[in-house]
Amino acid sequence: MQRAMLFGLCVLGIAAATAAVGLAGIAGRVTYAAGRGGGDATQASTSWRLGDGVTYENMTVFPVLSKQSADTRGYETLDEALSSGDAVVTESGTNAMRRWREGSGPTPEYYVEGAQVNQLVLVYRGKRPLVLLAGELVSGGKQDRIIGKDRIVPVGAQPLPLDVFCVEHGRWSDGDKFSASNIIVHPSVREKAAVDQEQESVWNAVSSGSTASVAVTEDAPQVTAAAPPPLSRQAVAGAIASRAPTQSYAKIYDSPTSGIPVGAFADEMQRRFDRATSGLKDERVIGVVVAYGGEVAWSDVFASPELFASYWPKLLRSYVVEALARPATHEHATLDDARQFLMPLIGRETTESEPGVYRWREVSNERYAEISLDTLAPSELQLHWLKIHRSN
Repeated sequence: MQRAMLFGLCVLGIAAATAAVGLAGIAGRVTYAAGRGGGDATQASTSWRLGDGVTYENMTVFPVLSKQSADTRGYETLDEALSSGDAVVTESGTNAMRRWREGSGPTPEYYVEGAQVNQLVLVYRGKRPLVLLAGELVSGGKQDRIIGKDRIVPVGAQPLPLDVFCVEHGRWSDGDKFSASNIIVHPSVREKAAVDQEQESVWNAVSSGSTASVAVTEDAPQVTAAAPPPLSRQAVAGAIASRAPTQSYAKIYDSPTSGIPVGAFADEMQRRFDRATSGLKDERVIGVVVAYGGEVAWSDVFASPELFASYWPKLLRSYVVEALARPATHEHATLDDARQFLMPLIGRETTESEPGVYRWREVSNERYAEISLDTLAPSELQLHWLKIHRSN
Protein backbone atom coordinates (compact mmCIF):
# COMPACT_ATOMS: atom_id res chain seq x y z
CA MET A 1 0.00 0.00 0.00
CA GLN A 2 1.38 3.40 -0.88
CA ARG A 3 2.50 5.65 1.96
CA ALA A 4 0.16 8.45 0.89
CA MET A 5 -2.77 6.05 1.07
CA LEU A 6 -1.73 4.95 4.53
CA PHE A 7 -1.59 8.53 5.73
CA GLY A 8 -5.05 9.10 4.35
CA LEU A 9 -6.32 6.15 6.35
CA CYS A 10 -4.26 6.76 9.44
CA VAL A 11 -5.20 10.26 10.56
CA LEU A 12 -6.79 10.44 14.01
CA GLY A 13 -8.32 13.61 15.38
CA ILE A 14 -8.10 14.86 18.92
CA ALA A 15 -11.02 16.50 20.63
CA ALA A 16 -10.72 20.21 21.33
CA ALA A 17 -9.52 20.85 24.84
CA THR A 18 -10.78 23.52 27.18
CA ALA A 19 -8.50 26.02 28.85
CA ALA A 20 -7.90 25.36 32.51
CA VAL A 21 -5.29 25.66 35.19
CA GLY A 22 -2.85 22.77 35.03
CA LEU A 23 -2.33 20.13 37.68
CA ALA A 24 0.13 20.74 40.45
CA GLY A 25 2.94 18.26 40.10
CA ILE A 26 2.09 14.65 39.49
CA ALA A 27 -1.59 15.06 38.71
CA GLY A 28 -2.42 16.51 42.10
CA ARG A 29 -0.76 13.73 44.08
CA VAL A 30 2.32 15.83 44.72
CA THR A 31 2.58 19.21 46.41
CA TYR A 32 5.80 21.10 45.84
CA ALA A 33 8.04 22.69 48.41
CA ALA A 34 10.47 24.28 45.99
CA GLY A 35 12.32 27.55 46.45
CA ARG A 36 13.87 29.74 43.81
CA GLY A 37 16.70 27.31 43.31
CA GLY A 38 14.45 24.25 43.07
CA GLY A 39 13.70 21.63 45.69
CA ASP A 40 12.36 18.15 46.24
CA ALA A 41 8.69 17.48 45.74
CA THR A 42 6.84 15.93 48.66
CA GLN A 43 3.57 14.06 48.83
CA ALA A 44 1.06 14.42 51.61
CA SER A 45 0.77 10.67 52.16
CA THR A 46 3.72 9.14 50.30
CA SER A 47 7.05 10.96 50.19
CA TRP A 48 9.33 10.65 47.21
CA ARG A 49 12.43 12.36 45.95
CA LEU A 50 14.73 12.47 42.95
CA GLY A 51 17.99 10.55 43.20
CA ASP A 52 21.26 11.68 41.65
CA GLY A 53 21.47 11.35 37.90
CA VAL A 54 23.02 8.30 36.25
CA THR A 55 24.87 9.30 33.07
CA TYR A 56 26.16 7.39 30.07
CA GLU A 57 27.19 9.25 26.91
CA ASN A 58 24.48 11.85 26.15
CA MET A 59 21.78 10.37 28.41
CA THR A 60 21.10 10.97 32.11
CA VAL A 61 18.47 9.11 34.13
CA PHE A 62 17.29 10.43 37.51
CA PRO A 63 15.53 7.77 39.62
CA VAL A 64 12.29 8.74 41.36
CA LEU A 65 12.51 7.18 44.82
CA SER A 66 9.70 6.45 47.26
CA LYS A 67 9.45 5.01 50.76
CA GLN A 68 5.88 3.85 50.23
CA SER A 69 3.86 2.53 47.33
CA ALA A 70 0.41 1.39 46.32
CA ASP A 71 -0.55 -2.26 45.90
CA THR A 72 -0.74 -2.73 42.11
CA ARG A 73 -0.78 -6.53 42.04
CA GLY A 74 -4.41 -6.32 40.95
CA TYR A 75 -3.50 -5.02 37.48
CA GLU A 76 -2.27 -6.77 34.36
CA THR A 77 -0.01 -5.30 31.68
CA LEU A 78 -0.59 -5.66 27.94
CA ASP A 79 2.45 -7.87 27.35
CA GLU A 80 1.39 -10.18 30.19
CA ALA A 81 -2.16 -10.42 28.88
CA LEU A 82 -1.16 -11.10 25.26
CA SER A 83 1.40 -13.71 26.29
CA SER A 84 -1.03 -15.56 28.58
CA GLY A 85 -3.98 -15.38 26.20
CA ASP A 86 -6.01 -13.20 28.57
CA ALA A 87 -6.10 -10.59 25.79
CA VAL A 88 -6.51 -11.00 22.06
CA VAL A 89 -5.96 -8.11 19.68
CA THR A 90 -7.17 -8.43 16.11
CA GLU A 91 -7.89 -6.32 13.06
CA SER A 92 -11.13 -4.39 13.08
CA GLY A 93 -13.66 -3.59 10.37
CA THR A 94 -17.04 -2.02 9.98
CA ASN A 95 -18.55 -5.44 9.17
CA ALA A 96 -16.54 -7.42 11.71
CA MET A 97 -18.43 -10.11 13.63
CA ARG A 98 -17.04 -11.64 16.81
CA ARG A 99 -18.24 -14.58 18.85
CA TRP A 100 -16.86 -17.07 21.34
CA ARG A 101 -16.56 -20.76 20.64
CA GLU A 102 -18.37 -22.68 23.33
CA GLY A 103 -15.97 -24.46 25.63
CA SER A 104 -12.90 -22.85 24.06
CA GLY A 105 -11.96 -20.74 27.05
CA PRO A 106 -10.35 -17.40 26.30
CA THR A 107 -9.73 -18.07 22.58
CA PRO A 108 -12.05 -15.94 20.41
CA GLU A 109 -13.16 -16.64 16.87
CA TYR A 110 -13.22 -13.65 14.55
CA TYR A 111 -14.61 -12.87 11.15
CA VAL A 112 -12.96 -9.65 9.98
CA GLU A 113 -13.79 -7.59 6.93
CA GLY A 114 -12.68 -4.08 5.99
CA ALA A 115 -9.72 -3.77 8.39
CA GLN A 116 -8.85 -0.21 9.42
CA VAL A 117 -5.34 1.08 9.90
CA ASN A 118 -6.13 3.19 12.96
CA GLN A 119 -8.44 0.84 14.82
CA LEU A 120 -8.08 -2.67 16.20
CA VAL A 121 -10.34 -4.79 18.41
CA LEU A 122 -9.28 -5.88 21.89
CA VAL A 123 -11.02 -8.80 23.61
CA TYR A 124 -10.03 -9.12 27.25
CA ARG A 125 -10.95 -12.11 29.42
CA GLY A 126 -8.49 -11.63 32.27
CA LYS A 127 -9.38 -11.53 35.95
CA ARG A 128 -7.56 -8.25 36.67
CA PRO A 129 -8.02 -4.80 35.07
CA LEU A 130 -5.73 -4.35 32.06
CA VAL A 131 -3.40 -1.35 31.79
CA LEU A 132 -2.55 0.04 28.35
CA LEU A 133 0.12 2.71 27.78
CA ALA A 134 0.44 4.93 24.74
CA GLY A 135 3.33 3.77 22.56
CA GLU A 136 3.17 0.06 23.42
CA LEU A 137 3.68 -1.94 20.25
CA VAL A 138 1.60 -4.95 19.19
CA SER A 139 3.16 -7.06 16.49
CA GLY A 140 1.45 -8.90 13.64
CA GLY A 141 -1.88 -8.44 11.95
CA LYS A 142 -1.76 -6.64 8.66
CA GLN A 143 0.69 -4.08 10.06
CA ASP A 144 2.43 -3.44 13.41
CA ARG A 145 0.62 -0.81 15.49
CA ILE A 146 1.12 1.15 18.71
CA ILE A 147 -1.47 1.97 21.37
CA GLY A 148 -2.70 5.52 20.92
CA LYS A 149 -3.58 6.47 24.48
CA ASP A 150 -3.24 5.32 28.10
CA ARG A 151 -6.34 3.56 29.41
CA ILE A 152 -7.63 0.78 31.67
CA VAL A 153 -9.80 -2.09 30.43
CA PRO A 154 -12.06 -3.50 33.17
CA VAL A 155 -12.69 -7.16 33.89
CA GLY A 156 -15.60 -8.46 31.83
CA ALA A 157 -15.40 -5.70 29.21
CA GLN A 158 -17.12 -6.19 25.88
CA PRO A 159 -14.90 -6.34 22.74
CA LEU A 160 -13.29 -2.92 22.65
CA PRO A 161 -12.47 -0.71 19.64
CA LEU A 162 -8.84 0.27 20.18
CA ASP A 163 -7.36 3.45 18.69
CA VAL A 164 -3.87 2.82 17.33
CA PHE A 165 -1.21 4.22 15.00
CA CYS A 166 0.72 2.33 12.37
CA VAL A 167 4.53 2.23 12.69
CA GLU A 168 5.26 -0.27 9.93
CA HIS A 169 5.22 1.11 6.43
CA GLY A 170 5.20 -1.24 3.45
CA ARG A 171 3.34 -4.32 4.73
CA TRP A 172 -0.38 -4.97 4.49
CA SER A 173 -0.66 -8.72 4.81
CA ASP A 174 -3.47 -11.22 5.31
CA GLY A 175 -2.83 -11.62 9.03
CA ASP A 176 -5.35 -10.52 11.64
CA LYS A 177 -3.93 -11.52 15.06
CA PHE A 178 -1.35 -9.65 17.16
CA SER A 179 1.20 -10.78 19.73
CA ALA A 180 3.22 -9.18 22.52
CA SER A 181 6.35 -7.35 21.36
CA ASN A 182 7.83 -6.19 24.70
CA ILE A 183 8.53 -2.89 22.93
CA ILE A 184 7.43 0.65 23.62
CA VAL A 185 8.39 3.20 20.99
CA HIS A 186 10.97 5.87 21.79
CA PRO A 187 9.90 9.27 23.19
CA SER A 188 9.75 11.20 19.89
CA VAL A 189 7.31 8.66 18.45
CA ARG A 190 5.43 8.20 21.71
CA GLU A 191 4.91 11.95 22.03
CA LYS A 192 3.37 12.18 18.58
CA ALA A 193 0.96 9.38 19.43
CA ALA A 194 0.09 10.41 23.00
CA VAL A 195 -0.05 14.20 22.57
CA ASP A 196 -0.31 15.16 18.89
CA GLN A 197 -2.52 12.18 17.95
CA GLU A 198 -1.48 12.50 14.30
CA GLN A 199 -0.57 9.53 12.13
CA GLU A 200 1.72 11.40 9.76
CA SER A 201 3.61 12.88 12.71
CA VAL A 202 4.01 9.39 14.16
CA TRP A 203 5.46 8.02 10.95
CA ASN A 204 7.78 11.04 10.49
CA ALA A 205 9.12 10.45 14.00
CA VAL A 206 9.74 6.78 13.21
CA SER A 207 11.63 7.54 10.02
CA SER A 208 13.64 10.50 11.34
CA GLY A 209 14.75 9.00 14.66
CA SER A 210 14.05 12.10 16.74
CA THR A 211 11.82 15.13 16.30
CA ALA A 212 13.66 17.22 18.88
CA SER A 213 15.08 20.49 17.60
CA VAL A 214 18.59 19.35 18.59
CA ALA A 215 18.24 16.04 16.79
CA VAL A 216 20.64 14.85 14.12
CA THR A 217 18.66 14.99 10.90
CA GLU A 218 21.14 14.39 8.12
CA ASP A 219 24.83 14.29 8.97
CA ALA A 220 26.13 12.66 12.13
CA PRO A 221 28.34 14.82 14.41
CA GLN A 222 31.91 14.00 15.35
CA VAL A 223 32.07 11.54 18.23
CA THR A 224 34.84 9.95 20.25
CA ALA A 225 35.99 6.42 19.53
CA ALA A 226 34.36 5.18 22.73
CA ALA A 227 30.98 6.78 22.03
CA PRO A 228 28.23 4.86 20.22
CA PRO A 229 27.41 6.27 16.78
CA PRO A 230 24.35 8.53 16.64
CA LEU A 231 21.15 7.14 15.19
CA SER A 232 20.91 9.59 12.29
CA ARG A 233 18.12 9.70 9.72
CA GLN A 234 20.29 7.65 7.38
CA ALA A 235 21.08 5.10 10.08
CA VAL A 236 17.41 4.58 10.82
CA ALA A 237 16.49 4.33 7.15
CA GLY A 238 19.42 2.03 6.39
CA ALA A 239 18.75 -0.34 9.27
CA ILE A 240 15.06 -0.56 8.47
CA ALA A 241 15.65 -1.04 4.75
CA SER A 242 18.31 -3.72 5.16
CA ARG A 243 16.75 -5.66 8.04
CA ALA A 244 13.05 -5.06 7.46
CA PRO A 245 11.79 -4.73 3.90
CA THR A 246 8.41 -3.90 5.44
CA GLN A 247 10.05 -1.11 7.45
CA SER A 248 9.11 -2.63 10.80
CA TYR A 249 9.85 -0.44 13.80
CA ALA A 250 10.86 -3.49 15.85
CA LYS A 251 13.97 -3.97 13.71
CA ILE A 252 15.51 -0.85 15.25
CA TYR A 253 16.15 -3.04 18.29
CA ASP A 254 17.81 -5.81 16.28
CA SER A 255 21.24 -4.46 17.22
CA PRO A 256 23.42 -7.53 16.45
CA THR A 257 22.61 -7.22 12.77
CA SER A 258 21.41 -3.65 12.33
CA GLY A 259 24.62 -2.06 13.57
CA ILE A 260 22.63 0.18 15.92
CA PRO A 261 24.02 -0.34 19.46
CA VAL A 262 20.73 -0.23 21.36
CA GLY A 263 21.44 -3.37 23.37
CA ALA A 264 24.99 -2.44 24.37
CA PHE A 265 23.96 1.09 25.34
CA ALA A 266 21.00 -0.17 27.40
CA ASP A 267 23.13 -2.82 29.14
CA GLU A 268 25.71 -0.24 30.21
CA MET A 269 23.06 2.20 31.42
CA GLN A 270 21.37 -0.61 33.34
CA ARG A 271 24.65 -1.53 35.06
CA ARG A 272 25.20 2.06 36.12
CA PHE A 273 21.58 2.49 37.22
CA ASP A 274 21.72 -0.71 39.30
CA ARG A 275 24.93 0.39 40.94
CA ALA A 276 23.52 3.84 41.77
CA THR A 277 20.31 2.45 43.30
CA SER A 278 21.69 -0.68 44.98
CA GLY A 279 22.44 1.00 48.31
CA LEU A 280 18.90 2.20 48.96
CA LYS A 281 17.59 1.31 52.42
CA ASP A 282 13.91 2.11 52.86
CA GLU A 283 13.34 3.57 49.40
CA ARG A 284 12.58 1.94 46.04
CA VAL A 285 12.45 3.22 42.47
CA ILE A 286 8.97 4.06 41.16
CA GLY A 287 9.94 6.03 38.07
CA VAL A 288 12.57 8.02 36.20
CA VAL A 289 13.23 11.46 34.76
CA VAL A 290 15.28 11.33 31.55
CA ALA A 291 17.57 13.98 30.05
CA TYR A 292 19.49 14.12 26.77
CA GLY A 293 22.52 16.35 26.98
CA GLY A 294 21.44 19.39 28.96
CA GLU A 295 17.73 19.00 28.14
CA VAL A 296 15.39 17.25 30.57
CA ALA A 297 12.97 15.68 28.14
CA TRP A 298 10.80 12.95 29.66
CA SER A 299 9.52 11.24 32.79
CA ASP A 300 7.57 8.09 33.58
CA VAL A 301 6.35 7.57 37.16
CA PHE A 302 4.22 4.68 38.44
CA ALA A 303 2.15 3.93 41.52
CA SER A 304 4.49 1.21 42.76
CA PRO A 305 8.01 -0.20 42.35
CA GLU A 306 6.50 -3.42 41.01
CA LEU A 307 4.57 -1.66 38.26
CA PHE A 308 7.64 0.40 37.33
CA ALA A 309 9.79 -2.73 37.22
CA SER A 310 7.39 -4.46 34.82
CA TYR A 311 7.77 -1.61 32.31
CA TRP A 312 11.37 -0.59 32.98
CA PRO A 313 13.23 -2.92 30.55
CA LYS A 314 11.30 -1.75 27.51
CA LEU A 315 11.18 1.85 28.71
CA LEU A 316 14.97 1.87 29.06
CA ARG A 317 15.45 0.57 25.52
CA SER A 318 13.06 3.23 24.23
CA TYR A 319 15.00 6.00 25.99
CA VAL A 320 18.22 4.63 24.48
CA VAL A 321 16.84 4.80 20.93
CA GLU A 322 16.06 8.46 21.55
CA ALA A 323 19.56 9.04 22.95
CA LEU A 324 21.12 7.52 19.86
CA ALA A 325 18.94 9.75 17.68
CA ARG A 326 20.34 12.87 19.32
CA PRO A 327 23.86 14.32 18.99
CA ALA A 328 26.76 13.44 21.23
CA THR A 329 27.43 16.16 23.80
CA HIS A 330 29.60 16.91 26.81
CA GLU A 331 26.74 18.81 28.50
CA HIS A 332 24.58 17.00 31.06
CA ALA A 333 21.46 18.01 32.97
CA THR A 334 21.77 18.58 36.71
CA LEU A 335 19.59 17.41 39.58
CA ASP A 336 18.20 20.94 39.87
CA ASP A 337 17.28 20.81 36.16
CA ALA A 338 15.32 17.61 36.78
CA ARG A 339 13.60 19.11 39.82
CA GLN A 340 12.63 22.16 37.79
CA PHE A 341 11.20 19.91 35.09
CA LEU A 342 8.77 18.46 37.63
CA MET A 343 7.38 21.83 38.69
CA PRO A 344 3.60 22.29 38.26
CA LEU A 345 2.41 22.84 34.70
CA ILE A 346 -0.22 25.41 33.73
CA GLY A 347 -1.91 24.88 30.41
CA ARG A 348 -4.88 23.51 28.52
CA GLU A 349 -6.59 20.59 30.23
CA THR A 350 -8.39 17.69 28.60
CA THR A 351 -10.09 14.91 30.56
CA GLU A 352 -11.64 11.65 29.40
CA SER A 353 -13.07 8.93 31.59
CA GLU A 354 -15.04 5.73 31.79
CA PRO A 355 -17.21 6.02 34.93
CA GLY A 356 -16.12 3.66 37.64
CA VAL A 357 -13.10 2.47 35.64
CA TYR A 358 -10.49 5.12 34.83
CA ARG A 359 -9.78 8.77 34.16
CA TRP A 360 -7.25 10.06 31.59
CA ARG A 361 -6.10 13.64 31.95
CA GLU A 362 -3.75 15.80 29.91
CA VAL A 363 -2.39 19.28 30.65
CA SER A 364 -0.36 20.88 27.89
CA ASN A 365 1.10 24.11 26.62
CA GLU A 366 3.50 24.94 23.80
CA ARG A 367 6.54 23.55 25.63
CA TYR A 368 5.32 20.75 27.88
CA ALA A 369 2.61 18.13 28.35
CA GLU A 370 1.56 16.05 31.37
CA ILE A 371 -0.59 12.95 31.11
CA SER A 372 -1.99 10.99 34.04
CA LEU A 373 -3.90 7.71 34.18
CA ASP A 374 -6.03 7.16 37.28
CA THR A 375 -7.96 4.06 38.19
CA LEU A 376 -11.32 4.83 39.84
CA ALA A 377 -12.17 1.45 41.40
CA PRO A 378 -12.05 0.02 43.98
CA SER A 379 -10.61 3.42 45.00
CA GLU A 380 -9.02 6.30 43.15
CA LEU A 381 -5.34 5.76 42.43
CA GLN A 382 -2.94 7.27 39.95
CA LEU A 383 -1.26 4.37 38.16
CA HIS A 384 0.93 6.26 35.69
CA TRP A 385 2.09 9.81 35.15
CA LEU A 386 4.35 11.20 32.46
CA LYS A 387 5.67 14.62 31.57
CA ILE A 388 7.09 15.53 28.20
CA HIS A 389 9.26 18.39 26.97
CA ARG A 390 7.55 18.74 23.62
CA SER A 391 9.91 18.42 20.70
CA ASN A 392 8.39 21.16 18.55
